[in-house]
Amino acid sequence: MSTLHTHRKFEVPDCEHCGSRKRSIFCDLHGHDLEKLEEEKGCSTYKKGQIVFNAGSYPHGLFCIREGKVKVFQVGDEGKEQIVRLAKAGDILGYRAILSGDKFSSSAEALDDAKICFIPKKSFLSLIENNGVLSMQLMKLLSEDLKEAEHRITELAQKPVRERVAEALLYLHQTYGTEADGQTIGVTMSREDIANIVGTATETTIRLLSEFKHDEVIQLNGKKIAIVNHKKLIKIANVQD
Repeated sequence: MSTLHTHRKFEVPDCEHCGSRKRSIFCDLHGHDLEKLEEEKGCSTYKKGQIVFNAGSYPHGLFCIREGKVKVFQVGDEGKEQIVRLAKAGDILGYRAILSGDKFSSSAEALDDAKICFIPKKSFLSLIENNGVLSMQLMKLLSEDLKEAEHRITELAQKPVRERVAEALLYLHQTYGTEADGQTIGVTMSREDIANIVGTATETTIRLLSEFKHDEVIQLNGKKIAIVNHKKLIKIANVQD
C-alpha cells in the first residue's frame, strides 16, 4: 500500500462535455446544478498504488473517477486485504460515508494512474437535496450496492474457491472490459489482488489460474489474463450468462 506520492492537480475538465460524467449518477444534471458542480469541484491525478482515501477517516467530499481504475478494500485483523469493490471511470466513491455521517469503512487505492474529481460534501448534499432525479439515481446505486453485498456474502459462505476464482475473472472482465484483442482483461492486477477479491490465499489463486490455463480456459502473459473460452469459464463459475 503506497502513500509515498502526493496527488497532483490537473486541469479541471469541463463537466458538460465529460464522457465519464455521462456514465455517472450526475448524467442528468443540467443548468444551474451542472454549473454549481463545475464551480465547486476539484480534480487531482493519482499515481498507481496511491491511496485515494483511508478507512477510519471522515469524508470531506465525494470522489468521481474521470479516468483510471480503483480498488476499494478493507484490512482484516491480521493485515490481509479484502477487496470489496472495483471502480472505473464514471463511478463515484465515498457516498455511503457522507450519507451516513460516518467514517470511511474502506480504503481506496489507484490500480493505475487515475484522474479523480472531488466534490465537497456540502455541495453534494445540496445537489441531492434539491434535485429529485439525482436523488433517485443515488437510491438506485445504493440498492445495487446492497444487492452486490448480499451476493458476495452468500458466495463467500457457500461457493467453492474454484468457482469464486472463475467468477472473479468474469467480474474483472465485466468491470473493465478487454484490450484490443477482445480477450485480454482490461486491467492488470497482481495475483494477490485477485486472491483478495476471492477471499483466499494467493497460492491457491495461482494454482487455480494455472489449472484454468492447462484446461485452455485462459491464457497468462505476466500479470495479464486473457479469457479464451468464456462459456467454459461461466460454467466453472456456476453463474448464469
